[in-house]
Amino acid sequence: MNTQTPPVDRHERRKLETRSRIENAAYLLFSENGIEATSIEMICEAADVARRTFYSHFPNKQAVIGELGISRLYSQAEPMLAMLMEGHATTRQQLDGMIEYIETRFAAYQEVDRQLMISAPARFTSDPQQQGKISSDAIGAFARMIAAGQEKGDARTECSPEILATMIVGTLTTMTTNWAIDPTYPIFSKLEEARLLFQLIVCVDSPEPE
Repeated sequence: MNTQTPPVDRHERRKLETRSRIENAAYLLFSENGIEATSIEMICEAADVARRTFYSHFPNKQAVIGELGISRLYSQAEPMLAMLMEGHATTRQQLDGMIEYIETRFAAYQEVDRQLMISAPARFTSDPQQQGKISSDAIGAFARMIAAGQEKGDARTECSPEILATMIVGTLTTMTTNWAIDPTYPIFSKLEEARLLFQLIVCVDSPEPE
């Protein structure tokens, strides 16, 4: 069965590129000037788009803020896990690589990232279906990784890939939310605890005999 994503046509690709340019411009301005001090006019100028183009992608500035927050909370799972599955042979190595990847991202986050993450849940109030899809996609990505590990014999089989994936996504989302809300939250030590938890619950010490 062919599971490849169909190619994006030129018009859709341009739309995605413009949307990305708006988000990138907004993020840089939020970082430099603060979220409140950044106007839609400033974002349009920095992204080199007309106001009508901005409004064809986002209804208001709060929508941009929400999308940037969502991307930091949820949207890295699929590309991250695809990279880890390609670069690491075992489920244990993939989970270790995931924690290291996440720690690297947190080390680079700024105060503006914390503010953006806090804003993400408000974005879902106007589009609850988006929340369901994002959560389902993240869980699905982890479930595929774990299912591959179960087939190889290096991931535990007492629970389904979906249940194990739900545990991982829920743990990481809760920790990220706690960090966003509480500047004193010890995210790096908690990630190390999560590393141990995931290994204990997901991994077997050695491949099971066939």
